[in-house]
Amino acid sequence: MKIFFSELYFELKKNRGAMIGVVVIIISVFIALFAPLIAPHNPTEIFADALRLPPVFVQGGRAGYFFGTDDIGRDLLSRLIYGSRISLAVGFSVVIIALISGTFLGVIAGFYGGFTDRIIMRLTDLIMSLPSILFAIVIVAVLGPGITNAIIAVSVVAVPNFIRIIRAQVMVEKNRQYVFAAKLFGASSFRIMFIEILPNCMAPLIVQASLGFSDGILNVAALGFLGLGAQAPMSEWGTMLSDARSFIESSPWMVTLPGICILVTVLSFNLLGDGLRDALDPRLKKQN
Repeated sequence: MKIFFSELYFELKKNRGAMIGVVVIIISVFIALFAPLIAPHNPTEIFADALRLPPVFVQGGRAGYFFGTDDIGRDLLSRLIYGSRISLAVGFSVVIIALISGTFLGVIAGFYGGFTDRIIMRLTDLIMSLPSILFAIVIVAVLGPGITNAIIAVSVVAVPNFIRIIRAQVMVEKNRQYVFAAKLFGASSFRIMFIEILPNCMAPLIVQASLGFSDGILNVAALGFLGLGAQAPMSEWGTMLSDARSFIESSPWMVTLPGICILVTVLSFNLLGDGLRDALDPRLKKQN
């Protein structure tokens, strides 16, 4: 495992885009972890004498509010910093839920095949046949608005991607010689699936997890924008966009700054995902 990660790091170093993504992600994680120390103000604190102030580098800005304030006088920089906590936690939660659920179902479907495989894959096809954000909206409408229910909805939408990837890998791996050897030694089905086969299917899972991270952040932000995700006064980027949309002409910084945060974070994870795919796909290595 140590050799695997050292080789992966060496391959990633060759990809400039992936390394840029890694640097941005590390900075984002640092900001999220130390938000109380970095943020100049409490994100929910209201300054009645500082309504819709522009950033400090724009005429009319004030020194104590670097990125300005929103329509009720809250510091935007502080809200963006605390918003990184929510967005990264959301992405991590979505990936963990989808990864565990999708891996389990995908391994079962690929290993047993037959009726079990047909049932799991037909449900997977049904979910994938619906627009992801629309299906997530339906789930949140049933469960009720809120960040927890938004995470559940986005995780359900993300599960089919993991199922299809791991199923395809298991169907190939279960015909390898080491699997037949494990059966001859009397290994149980559980051991063969999760101890013998699963570790050899990790490469595509790592790539999908990195891409699923960005999808989770983006979809939960979309639900927040629609009023179905994080609720006020929580400083989530999608919710901040929704609150500021009526001020897009008079106070454009209120919309632009959260949008840039979403863009940079999602782009960073996509760059990392592309780099991981290039590093872990042997066919792409041969082309290079």
